[in-house]
Amino acid sequence: MSTLPKKNALGFYEIRLESIGGLGANLAGKMLAETGAIELGFNAANFSSYGSEKKGTPIKTFVRFCDPEVEIRDHSPIEEPHLVAVFHEALYKNVNVVSGLQPDGVVLVNTTRDFDEVRESLKLEYGTIALVDAMGIAVEEKTKVNTSMLGAMFRICDFLDPEAMRTVIRRTFENKYPHLVEPNIRTFDRGYNEVKFKTYEVPAGTEAKAFKRPQSLLGYKTQVLGGVITAHGNSILKDLSGSRAGLLPVLDADLCVSCAACDNVCPDYCFVWESVEDKRGRQQQILLGIDYQYCKGCLKCIDVCPTEALTSLREEVGFAEQNRVPQVFK
Repeated sequence: MSTLPKKNALGFYEIRLESIGGLGANLAGKMLAETGAIELGFNAANFSSYGSEKKGTPIKTFVRFCDPEVEIRDHSPIEEPHLVAVFHEALYKNVNVVSGLQPDGVVLVNTTRDFDEVRESLKLEYGTIALVDAMGIAVEEKTKVNTSMLGAMFRICDFLDPEAMRTVIRRTFENKYPHLVEPNIRTFDRGYNEVKFKTYEVPAGTEAKAFKRPQSLLGYKTQVLGGVITAHGNSILKDLSGSRAGLLPVLDADLCVSCAACDNVCPDYCFVWESVEDKRGRQQQILLGIDYQYCKGCLKCIDVCPTEALTSLREEVGFAEQNRVPQVFK
């Protein structure tokens, strides 16, 4: 059996997955713990914190490993992890994903950006950053982000045997979804092989920064009547960007005939219209663009567009903000 490379005071190697509902972090945590406990002989524990438990909202998944002779009696959330895996960059807006990370810890990010950009976004002074285009791999293999992130995590956690994870993937999918076994194994292998690393030197004597529990701006004294959840997709911020799984629609105005087929199927009022007069003085509705604040990336609009004016694009950081046409409701 492998041995743990690092342990905290209680003898645990701890992993925290920072994700958004719908990306499969909960299943990834279960499979990670199952691999360590059943296939490799460690003691392991796993659970998730869902928040408001809906697609698009921030969630956390926690995994603990320890040697077989150590009992796991700590079932609290992990505040000082050795590894943090960030499944979606939209989390940067609302969540301090690296809070409490050990000085010599690793943060794994699903991104296409370079190390210095990610480091600046994370406000990370030192430690190791691992980058993998987990979404790109998942799109190409027609799977989900969680399997490619698992591959990258196994590369980081070299005390875990990749072959054991392949066994768990087969056991997880072969009964209900046998056609997904081989694509998920390929996705896992690509995540394992394509992850990249860069280490920023840790000053001597550096201690872990204390984990800070996020405090709601609306406490019991300042909460509005009825209660409000200030998170992705709520009734105040109306920010559905966290629900997008990496793809969004893009409008080519030159090909658009303003037929409104896209607006008929859009569940979130994303399309912005303007009333103009034609040559005969009649009022016509012209499609101006897309308000990405409301778009959750369902891509139904692309399926019904008769002129191919709408196409899908792999989302990049800042694209939605720069190309958004804001909706104005009276």
